[in-house]
Formats: sequence, structure tokens, C-alpha cells
Amino acid sequence: MSRTIISVKDLVKNYGSFNAVKSISFDVMEGEIFGLLGPNGAGKSTTLEIIETLRSKTSGEIMVDGINLDKNPSAIKNIIGVQLQTSGFYPGLNLVELIHLFGGLYNQKVDPIALLKKVNLEEKAKSKSKELSGGQRQRFSIATTLINKPKIIFLDEPTTGLDPQARRNLWDLIREIRAQGTTIIITTHYMDEAEQLCDRIAIMDKGSIIKLDSPDKMIDELVNSGFERPKQTKAANLEDVFIHLTGHQMRDE
Repeated sequence: MSRTIISVKDLVKNYGSFNAVKSISFDVMEGEIFGLLGPNGAGKSTTLEIIETLRSKTSGEIMVDGINLDKNPSAIKNIIGVQLQTSGFYPGLNLVELIHLFGGLYNQKVDPIALLKKVNLEEKAKSKSKELSGGQRQRFSIATTLINKPKIIFLDEPTTGLDPQARRNLWDLIREIRAQGTTIIITTHYMDEAEQLCDRIAIMDKGSIIKLDSPDKMIDELVNSGFERPKQTKAANLEDVFIHLTGHQMRDE
């Protein structure tokens, strides 16, 4: 049975009189892909930034791999990887140079080519980030989360702006990272993405968690309540058509 790797209990975050996170509690199990979903302003980014040690909390308790956030935030930083925004990469450095730079920041020896191979970018080793396609930049961004060999990685809307092929290629990469034993926390506004990737999801709204379960159980519960979609679901969708017509192979957009 999987053990709890992140435990959040009664987490509160206030900004003056505004209650952004309202005493939420949830656990993340080791080795799962856990989705934190919600509309803009729901409090999900604030929640994750607190767990990532990037933002202070008002009250509550957070444990990450047995480490108390209040007592040893530096130890938590050593075991997590946080997706970097591609706009933060130095434009004059190629991918190998960027990996060496980040390795130095983490005080980690890293083999850039081996890391790039994990994300199918070894042929782009000497390219600068600005020369990459959207999908390639996102894969490189995820590669940077792996530099310190983290137990947990946080991905913030990793497929936003990508075409259907690039999205599904990134889904495969995320599954491969999880298969190697890494726990993944993901936020996304794409419900099909959450349904495909996540073992469990927590849905937030107005600072509270309003539902937490597996996607299948949530869907079954809705169907059993008598809900019917206004249009019959077909065996495929337009995205499937697009990918079938244009090919499944990795491409440079």
C-alpha cells in the first residue's frame, strides 16, 4: 500500500481580510499523479506555492516526505522539483549550458545529454531555448525539474498553448516520469488531461476543496445521479481525428 508523501492539514492563507485558502486538508500518496484543479482564483496556486516553500502560510500543518514545513523548509526544497517558466531561461545559453547552470544552483553533478535523452531532446543539445518549438520548450522545462533527482515534482499547466500532438507527447513523458517512482502534482485547466493523467484529483473553488476522488469515481457518481450529456458521446473526438490524420510521431512544430 502506498504511503502518504504529502500531508496538508487545516491549511489557511489570508491576505489581510481576504481568505484565499480556507482550512483545507488532503493527502498525496507516493508515486501517484495528483491533480489540483479549479477556476482562476480558486486558491490552488497559492496552496502549491506554500507546499513548495515559495509562500508563507497563515496557519495549518504541512508534511512532505515526513519533513515538517515549519521546521525544515530547506530539506523539502532538496527533494522537490518545480517546473520553471520557459521565459526564465537565459536566452544566450544552449540546453547543455542551461542544465550545467541549474546543476550548479542545486549543487548537483548532472549529465546533460542523459537528461535531455529522457525528454527526447538530445538532438537539440546545442540549441538555445528560443530555438525550440512550444512542445520542446515544455519538455525542457520538465527536464529542469529532474536535475536534483526529486521525489516529487510540481507541474503548473504544463501543456498550455501546445497543439494536440505535443500535448499527448507530453502526457507520455509525464507517465514515464511517474513510472520511475516520482510523485507528480499537476495543475491544468484541461479536464481531458486530468482525466487521462491523474490517479486522483482535488477540485478547489473559492479557497475550499469541494471534491476529492479519482476521475472515474467522480464521473460514475455524476452518471449515477441521472446526469445526461446533451450530445451523445462518440467513440472518438476531433482531437483524435487531428492526430490520426497528421501522425503520432514526435515532430518539430
